[in-house]
Amino acid sequence: MIKYSTEKTPPTIQVIEVFQSSGINRPIDQPARIEQMIKQADLIVTAWDGKTLVGIARSLTDFCYACYLSDLAVRKDYQNEGIGKELVRLTREKTGPQCMLLLLSAPGAIEYYPKIGFEKVGNGYIIRREK
Repeated sequence: MIKYSTEKTPPTIQVIEVFQSSGINRPIDQPARIEQMIKQADLIVTAWDGKTLVGIARSLTDFCYACYLSDLAVRKDYQNEGIGKELVRLTREKTGPQCMLLLLSAPGAIEYYPKIGFEKVGNGYIIRREK
């Protein structure tokens, strides 16, 4: 049975394992950077199978107007079980109905997000990171 938490800060190595297994493109060869990503997040929702981290939603938010869901990742062998959808639902629950939830999709996940309630928007802009 999968248990969800907003109280546990997952170990960096387990976050790297989830990112690697899920196929999400993150700097998994830079553990110190991943550690900073975890520490600086405003909201982390995790999914656990016992002591194993199987999913994570990491957000930057003010909890009242805007929330950027910067990571949504589920281990490949746990995908298609509703874990991602539940991580998003719990993120919304924590940020509230007046808070917009925004994300940038990886190319391979573009078809997934409308299935769990996201609306595609065409008015975004980006300055890409150098590395």
